[in-house]
Amino acid sequence: MERDVPISSSSTLLLDRVGEVDLSIDPDGISWTPVNDESNASFCLRKMPSLESEIKFAEVYAVEFIGWGFIHDVVWDAGLFHSINNSEMYRFVVHGLRRKKTCNSPWVLCAYTFGHRDLQTCQTWVERLHNCIKKEVGRPKNLLIFVHPLCGKGNGLKIWETVTPLFARAKVKTTVNVTTRAGHAYDLIKTLTNEELCSLDGIVTVGGDGLFNEVLNGLLPLRHNFPYPPAPPEHNSAGNNDEHRQCRNSCSSNGRDSINISGILSEHLPKSDDHEPLLSTSESSRLDFPVVKIEHRSEDTDKGKGISFSFPNDWFRLGIIPAGSTDAIVISTTGVRDPVTSALHILLGKKVSLDIAQVVRWKTSPSSMDLPSVRYAASFAGYGFYGDVIKESEKYRWMGPKRYDYAGTKVFLEHRSYEAEIAYLEDKTADPVTTTNNSEIRKWPSLVSRKNSNKVICRMNCDICQGTAKSKELADTSITNPIPDTQDASWLRSKGHFLSVGAAVISCRNERAPDGLVADAHLADGFLHLILIKDCPRPLYLWHLTQLTRKGGDPLKYKFVEHHKTRAFTFVSNHDKSAWNLDGELFQACQVSVQACRGLVNLFASGPEV
Repeated sequence: MERDVPISSSSTLLLDRVGEVDLSIDPDGISWTPVNDESNASFCLRKMPSLESEIKFAEVYAVEFIGWGFIHDVVWDAGLFHSINNSEMYRFVVHGLRRKKTCNSPWVLCAYTFGHRDLQTCQTWVERLHNCIKKEVGRPKNLLIFVHPLCGKGNGLKIWETVTPLFARAKVKTTVNVTTRAGHAYDLIKTLTNEELCSLDGIVTVGGDGLFNEVLNGLLPLRHNFPYPPAPPEHNSAGNNDEHRQCRNSCSSNGRDSINISGILSEHLPKSDDHEPLLSTSESSRLDFPVVKIEHRSEDTDKGKGISFSFPNDWFRLGIIPAGSTDAIVISTTGVRDPVTSALHILLGKKVSLDIAQVVRWKTSPSSMDLPSVRYAASFAGYGFYGDVIKESEKYRWMGPKRYDYAGTKVFLEHRSYEAEIAYLEDKTADPVTTTNNSEIRKWPSLVSRKNSNKVICRMNCDICQGTAKSKELADTSITNPIPDTQDASWLRSKGHFLSVGAAVISCRNERAPDGLVADAHLADGFLHLILIKDCPRPLYLWHLTQLTRKGGDPLKYKFVEHHKTRAFTFVSNHDKSAWNLDGELFQACQVSVQACRGLVNLFASGPEV
């Protein structure tokens, strides 16, 4: 990126705890060298490799003039530390970060204090550096913050207070709301006008996956204007309980006009206390369909229509500063569970697209006559074991985060299975994945995806996920049904008794499941990873769960596990109290349709450093 600064701009200043250096500025950053190669400063820089000699503007989040004060000049004698001389002068600080050499390590804050006795020299440098930083694209200036004080171990406020100085130094305006009840963030977001949203660069949550889900569902239902996935076919309880058969054209597309918006808004909203399953299992995938590009802060010329704001949105981003129980979304999108690292991603304007699962509930129970309602999930939608854990944990809220372990153990020992029918969209253009290899599946080899021996892990600047930007550009010309209707796609059905049904949107790596459920899931490829766990003996299911806890484990290798990479699926069960887990939030439904919405939101993140 070109900047209006002279390449040769340099001055001699004193660097705190180093000595006299020549400070130079170039289009990408600043660098400093000792005034004399034989000077104490030169020796200090050579003997102390932890001291950097340059920093890029892309890694500088603030420049701060701190006025008159002491600069510490290190004195060396015969190669040994001798003393520190304190000199008074005007000073300014360059605040940035250092990356460790190991992958997925927290970013480390760094600060370089320069001094000069001439006030004008310091002020000129501060102004020059400010101008360079302003030209960094995408850095936020106005953010809405939601802090969950009771999330995780109850450290939400403390964590926010830890990173607040970073936002102050970067001169980012923050409007902070501390949530006081379930649905508080949702209610506040629902009242925001398009004009108010357009004045923001994004919304940041200080909490876990539950609070993020609450914000997501406050934003999207009225601002994501695309067709819903097909409704489930009529549930047929007769037939082979373990059949896989083609059901092409059995699911009809349902346009958005068929959904009553009042039914959406009346839906009970997520409880923002960061529910998590015993083992968090989610993965990255998305549905590839045209979208509408919204220009940054552009007012509609038609005053009657007002200001437009919808998703996908090229400039508006969401951020998470982790303070929850597992923080799976943060780990999957930044590679590390660290509040400072996440705050720096926000301040530096990092951006990564994220698939979102749209979940439409057609029926709460088999006999109900509900209006359809919609919910969104950023990491995982799970039924059976995962839904039961969340439902059971509500009885033990007094236990805090430990209630999830207790509820998970109790549900595992009960070993319940549920009869259900799942229809999923097989896309023959998608990369093949591993599926179950039982005898029933082998009868129809043409309907089964091939085994994938070359897994491509999602990472920073992922080629697969960067294709999302191209798909958004194509969206300017047309809007079509997200579910393809071509010879490359067909609907398949799986029917039987299941211990769990899971749809992973992202890998959902966390401290208990270091690789997540599907290690090669992507943040923005437009696919869900549908994981069906057939009824099996308890020890086998335990082996499956144990594989999730191991680095390099393969939880999908068992015969009772089906793995399908799909854009959409439908689910039908006759169970009266069917419970779903959406990003750790309870959702009652016995008939649902789920589709992946490719790149529906953007995060302040850059992807994991794999």
